[in-house]
Amino acid sequence: MIPDVDCMVEAVCEINPSEDAGKVSQALSNILENFELKVDPYSAMCTSSNVDSLSKIHESIQRHHSQKVYQRFLYDNLDGDETWFYLNKQAAFAGSISLCEHDNESPLGPIKVRIRSKNVERIIEWLAS
Repeated sequence: MIPDVDCMVEAVCEINPSEDAGKVSQALSNILENFELKVDPYSAMCTSSNVDSLSKIHESIQRHHSQKVYQRFLYDNLDGDETWFYLNKQAAFAGSISLCEHDNESPLGPIKVRIRSKNVERIIEWLAS
């Protein structure tokens, strides 16, 4: 069950000169739900104050049995009330959610997903359980 906690979810990525801003926006739409999108010539950012915006990522984690991997990344990147992880932008455009260990694993740059909450550990447990 989705935890009922206050949070801020943010997904941001660069828009390279060779990329179409509409396709980058589509990649973000393929990984998050219920968000506000801001696009400028150099980047795209989604923000949401709802945990359920992470539902597609949660479903992908469940479907691919990748709970332990995500849990490790989320706890390794935990700093106070914030954590983050990278997703492959090209995979996201194709409708697949694929974790990147390092930012250079996604040739056109990754999507960085940040989660902030006073109850961030509850969100991690829900995402990666």
